[in-house]
Amino acid sequence: MKIEFLGTAGPMAVPRPLCKCEVCHQAREEGVPYSRSCPSLFLHGPNLLFDTSEDINMQINRSQITEINGLFYSHWHPDHVMGRRVLEQLNANFVNHPPMNTRTNVFLPEQVGNDIKRFLGTGDHLEFLNNKGYIKIHIIADGNTVNFNDVEVTPFRLAENYAYGFLVQDSDNKILIIPDELSNWAPDNRFDGLDLAILPIGVLEYHPSTGERFVDVNHPVLKEECTFSETIEIIKKINPKKTLLTHINGFSFDDLKAWRV
Repeated sequence: MKIEFLGTAGPMAVPRPLCKCEVCHQAREEGVPYSRSCPSLFLHGPNLLFDTSEDINMQINRSQITEINGLFYSHWHPDHVMGRRVLEQLNANFVNHPPMNTRTNVFLPEQVGNDIKRFLGTGDHLEFLNNKGYIKIHIIADGNTVNFNDVEVTPFRLAENYAYGFLVQDSDNKILIIPDELSNWAPDNRFDGLDLAILPIGVLEYHPSTGERFVDVNHPVLKEECTFSETIEIIKKINPKKTLLTHINGFSFDDLKAWRV
């Protein structure tokens, strides 16, 4: 299995529209890797897409993806679902009559299936796409596993119980994918022996290149979101062979290269 990061920003793409800060200016001038699009990733092998950011059309077009066997949504937040119209663009056939549409399997963990009926019109939109024949919706009850040939994908609730992570396993690999919302999560022994953990980086309360405090100690985000320091403690608990961090905002590529830990 091979992971392709389609977008590694957090809820805001870099550069932000009209923003004149140094990070965004440099991102406009230099492009990738200074620019970052919003969060999505792809697992080659079983060919699974995780989340559809509003940048997903561009992300797929520049990617190595040739086939999508399934799409998993981790939670209802806009930076993870607002590109869902790509499912029509992937599958609708406007040339032939009658149309020869294709169909993408969309997997919704139990609480995600409930939440999309309440937020952002996602439930109505996915139901429209389902009725048009562009997708097939599957609700995954908590504790259940989805099989793709020899690959098992098991969604599980995080401490923020509207959000899910995914344990992906085959005979050779054990991979943890948590796209977002790591706050207060306490891993258990299901996650022993991980080959790879993909986690959100968390709030960078200290500047990565200078080590100086970057976020005011009284800022409410430090109580609402997992910090980078807390992310490191989770990594120590699960002790994977390798960890990749994503969902990154606020810093330039040069800042991250000069990281001080």
